[in-house]
Amino acid sequence: MNLIEWSKRWNLPPLALIELNEMFGTDRNNAPVEMSESAVQQRIRLKESQKGNRLFRNNVGAFKAENGGMVRYGLANESKSMNKVLKSSDLIGITRVLITQEHVGEIMGVFTAYEVKEATWSYKGTNHEVAQWNFLSLISSLGGIARFITDAGDL
Repeated sequence: MNLIEWSKRWNLPPLALIELNEMFGTDRNNAPVEMSESAVQQRIRLKESQKGNRLFRNNVGAFKAENGGMVRYGLANESKSMNKVLKSSDLIGITRVLITQEHVGEIMGVFTAYEVKEATWSYKGTNHEVAQWNFLSLISSLGGIARFITDAGDL
């Protein structure tokens, strides 16, 4: 296993690899290219689609309707208090997985959630990031695929 494979296994952000490369003087040819969150999202969606998977943009928010009531949209956004502690991911979809044993040969879909960040992002533990982490942890604990992602190469 090489350093890049190891960092993906532990879901380390690309900046951690850059810092490690700088600390130990290793080759920086694999450092991420700086790009916007939107560009990263498009690359991720394209790469996953090429593998037969599907990811959809999950916009989350709220607005006041003409009748004065609040309209909330996006996954896990049922109330303001819920949204403070659980923020659903930017990309939601299905990842195709070949199941073994009793379902040999069948392809099943696994719920997938990617919280996409720009290539230079690093986790700081803000309230917003913690709420995003809570959603990713929930999905992962239920058997889904969930993580922060800063580059399509992280897939």
